[in-house]
Amino acid sequence: MLLHIDSSADATDDSVTRRLTADFARLWRAAHPAGEYRHRDLTATPVSPLTGAYTTLGRRVERAGFVPPAKVPALIESPAEAREWDLTLPLVTELAEADTVLLGVPMYNFAVPAALKAWIDRVTFPGALVHADTGESLLSGTRVVAVLARGGAYGPDTGRAALDFQTPYLKAWTARLGVRPEHLHPVAAELTRVDVLPFLAGQEDAAAASLAGARTALCRLAAVR
Repeated sequence: MLLHIDSSADATDDSVTRRLTADFARLWRAAHPAGEYRHRDLTATPVSPLTGAYTTLGRRVERAGFVPPAKVPALIESPAEAREWDLTLPLVTELAEADTVLLGVPMYNFAVPAALKAWIDRVTFPGALVHADTGESLLSGTRVVAVLARGGAYGPDTGRAALDFQTPYLKAWTARLGVRPEHLHPVAAELTRVDVLPFLAGQEDAAAASLAGARTALCRLAAVR
């Protein structure tokens, strides 16, 4: 199953991540005609930010030894906690069922969008993505394709690599959830604001090459069976 997550606040064709994730989804569905596909737009349908009831329930689950989702309802002690769990369980279940997770991740102020962070916070519920019997991560075989878009350039030769908090954050988060490093595929399109930011003038060719390279990489990844 392909779980397609868009988080760009721009719902128009100006969104580079939305264009690229749509291309990947189209190619993946063509290569996997029998595969299940789910699309979640975090701007059209935002995930509710965490509340104190979520953290209280999460701590109780931790103290109980990271119980599996099926046993969480027995630990709920208030209507507020029940509501938080009702908001969380469908997202956790959807993520656990995915073979490939496609993330559209524009860079906002050097990091990931708040809409995506809210989804990440909610699905990272204590113990929810761990096998109840073996203790192994339910995401150990999951492939994550992260489509990154940056208005500027943050590669190793740009002098701005230290300002990229997108890629290191996603690497740390996916590793914490048990996604194997070789199963995370960050694909970046850089200089996406070259047409509107005067200080990027003269880098049009580099921007076009970066976008073309991202499309080529995503085409290859979408065809993997």
